[in-house]
Amino acid sequence: MHEFSMATQIVENVLQEAKRNEAKKVAEVQLVIGKMTFLGVDQIRFSYNVLVKDTIMEDSKLIIEEQDGVIQCPSCGFKGKVPIEDDPAYHVPLPTLKCPKCGEAAKIVEGKECTIKSIRILKQQENKNDCKCC
Repeated sequence: MHEFSMATQIVENVLQEAKRNEAKKVAEVQLVIGKMTFLGVDQIRFSYNVLVKDTIMEDSKLIIEEQDGVIQCPSCGFKGKVPIEDDPAYHVPLPTLKCPKCGEAAKIVEGKECTIKSIRILKQQENKNDCKCC
């Protein structure tokens, strides 16, 4: 359920930035979500769509880029993708936070982020009668 609170923070931050830039409409929001956050992309998308109703973000396009987890071993220096154990005893594949080279505990160095990468806004309502190119 932490997806709803995360989506709430995202929407609040986008609305703040849109207001600061005198936006009339938010057209697109791009996020980068690390796989090590364990945030469900579908739940983020659902929560986002609920939260943007009746705001300048309604009908905005949400683009989510998932970032793989990367670990680094302080013992041997290995740096690479987080190994995933697909153990049938668990219902989901679990990341392994031990070094695949030496077996020591490794640190997550990438994939823990949830970042607003970009926001595309419209500063004025487009009106076909106001076309200045004709």
